[in-house]
Amino acid sequence: MRQRCSAGLVGQLALNKIIMDKYMKRLAKFDPDNTGYISTEKFRSLLQRHGSELDPHKLEVLLALADSNSEGRICYQDFVNLMSNKRSNSFRQAILQGNRRLCSKALLEETGLSLSQRLIRHVAYETLPREIDRKWYYDSYTCCPPPWFMITITIVEVAFFLYNGVVLDRFVLQVTHPLYLKNALLYHPQLRAQAWRYLTYIFMHAGIEHLGLNVVLQLLVGVPLEMVHGAARISFVYVAGVVAGSLAVSVADMTAPVVGSSGGVYALVSAHLANIVMNWSGMKCQFKLLRMAVALVCMSFEFGRAVWLRFHPSVYPPCPHPSFMAHLGGVMVGITLGVIILRNYEQRLQDQTLWWIFLSIYVIFVLFAIFWNIFAYSLLDLKLPPPP
Repeated sequence: MRQRCSAGLVGQLALNKIIMDKYMKRLAKFDPDNTGYISTEKFRSLLQRHGSELDPHKLEVLLALADSNSEGRICYQDFVNLMSNKRSNSFRQAILQGNRRLCSKALLEETGLSLSQRLIRHVAYETLPREIDRKWYYDSYTCCPPPWFMITITIVEVAFFLYNGVVLDRFVLQVTHPLYLKNALLYHPQLRAQAWRYLTYIFMHAGIEHLGLNVVLQLLVGVPLEMVHGAARISFVYVAGVVAGSLAVSVADMTAPVVGSSGGVYALVSAHLANIVMNWSGMKCQFKLLRMAVALVCMSFEFGRAVWLRFHPSVYPPCPHPSFMAHLGGVMVGITLGVIILRNYEQRLQDQTLWWIFLSIYVIFVLFAIFWNIFAYSLLDLKLPPPP
């Protein structure tokens, strides 16, 4: 399967290069002074004459670009970016602000698609609010690489849970076992100097009811998002939510341990839901209101379970049950950094002012939490639970 994907990707890139070389020669004929631009009229004429060589969706984007350009000229580099599956922010804005409405039939109306093509189309409608982005994704997506990050992290979480279940001889409410806190992965306030615990706590779950909901949410939401936005961006949101979750616990619930991947899961889900709400009219996923309601109910149930468990009398006092603040830390990452990433499909985040603002806020919070963990515990003279 991987070889077929690689062969298909190489073949598509080679075909795009051949077509691009042909067009660049044609474009050069209309630009004898080598300015790097040709008039929109000549460009439109060229597309109409040789457009059959291009993918129909890419042809549609190029025509939209030509019709929306107010300067009366087209840059060669925009064409190169399109054929290389790259789009600058100005390129996208030129199309979105243009006067031409995309008149061809929507991607959803196309027939005769294979099972894999229908899956890719379904993912596009699940995650992207603009038809032009959906068509772009549909044309440019290959299965290489697959959504490996979310699948790998889920497998590892399940494997650790099963291992602990066998060792502790308990799968429901593992957190109530007296040996549970001795695990080297979970975050414990007495062991906060062991920096890896701020991240590795995601591999420990309170019980099968905790793991089950997190796994379902991160697969149903995280895998499609990774297919569209890539492993780098989605893993960043996930890991940022995880770190923010443990740091939020260390600041706001200082005597409690923390377990579970809820910080990362809530970052992804809250970013996705916020993106749907902000682009409500453009999102064409089926039953979106019902599905949003179900997602919110599931998240509320999981959060309510965490709150109940936190204040339920501990079976091994004086150490309390795990905190629920990691959920809130994940939500804050999702509705800030996560939304910016999901709203800027195929765009350079470095060009987005809000990206730098929210990233700066996140970095400031992380630095504040680090200093808090170094100095606040001793200054406040807290009575922490004994180390496990």
